[in-house]
Amino acid sequence: MNDTKLKPPRLIAWELTNACNLACIHCRASAIIDPTPDELSTAEARHFVDELVEYKPIIILTGGEPLLRSDVYDIAKYASGHGLRVVLATNGTLLTPDIAKKLKDAGIQRVSISIDGSTKETHDNFRGETGAFEAALRGIDILKNAGLSFQINTTITKRNLTEIPNIYELALTLGASALHIFLLVPTGRGEEIESEEIPPEEYERVLNWFYDKSRTSRIQLKATCAPHYFRIMRQRTKAEGIKITRETHGLEAMTKGCLGGSGFCFVSSTGNVYPCGYLPALAGNIRQKPFKMIWEKSKVFNDLRDPGKLKGKCGDCEYRAVCGGCRARAYAATGDYLDEEPYCVYVPPKKV
Repeated sequence: MNDTKLKPPRLIAWELTNACNLACIHCRASAIIDPTPDELSTAEARHFVDELVEYKPIIILTGGEPLLRSDVYDIAKYASGHGLRVVLATNGTLLTPDIAKKLKDAGIQRVSISIDGSTKETHDNFRGETGAFEAALRGIDILKNAGLSFQINTTITKRNLTEIPNIYELALTLGASALHIFLLVPTGRGEEIESEEIPPEEYERVLNWFYDKSRTSRIQLKATCAPHYFRIMRQRTKAEGIKITRETHGLEAMTKGCLGGSGFCFVSSTGNVYPCGYLPALAGNIRQKPFKMIWEKSKVFNDLRDPGKLKGKCGDCEYRAVCGGCRARAYAATGDYLDEEPYCVYVPPKKV
């Protein structure tokens, strides 16, 4: 029985377009050069914003590459004008001083730039284009000059695993507000590099390193698509005799691992609503149903809100309410989004 009180979405990642100027090897969207003709229109986008006002989520405008939509500024301004916090996720290569000014004027609060290597060789290899690293760094300088806050997003695979400490140092040097690491989920083009997922033991090592850094870091650190982190955080604090509070652990004390369907969802460029961009379990389409109905009534979302429905060792785990396992990885491995997380080394006492 799911006795969890229904909460509004805190974050919504909104794929404005599937078009992108790059062809990244790990792309969730399998982004293409030209936009598809069935993307949400400006009017439909505004209507969607109207539906979100009662929930007041943070809206992440993403893609593809959202800057390829000419109405991105109009959509951002409309949403921010209705009291919503709007941020933008971009690869950074298209930024110019004029674009940065338009973003700021439209009410964009923060911009995330994807940096997947501490060197141009690694990053450009990820991004599929020579010069992408230098272009992203130019984009960061442009954001700084415009007075826009920025964070760095990094997807971790075997090819950049050893560079993560250097990427952290780069984020500090550049003056980023935050570093968010994303652990690869094999969907979209990411399926083609599934063999480059780091092994479960490396997940543990990286997340423990990340926890250590978070205790002293002067910028915000966040592990995404890594629900194990919230189990590790509790294991570490228990061993250290520390109580997790807002004062000791910031926002991490008030959230949990997998937020798909409970505090977060993904809306595609054609209006499909999913728990996240990596889990292709359709909850509904905003062209066909009100978002409120999808959020509150869809089977997939209500399944994911009930930790009692988790299977395998996730279902037996004492950390299931704060971790939940990655439902996208479970789905990719078994076809069942409620199955156990395949990349977790922890064995619950019930399974010993």
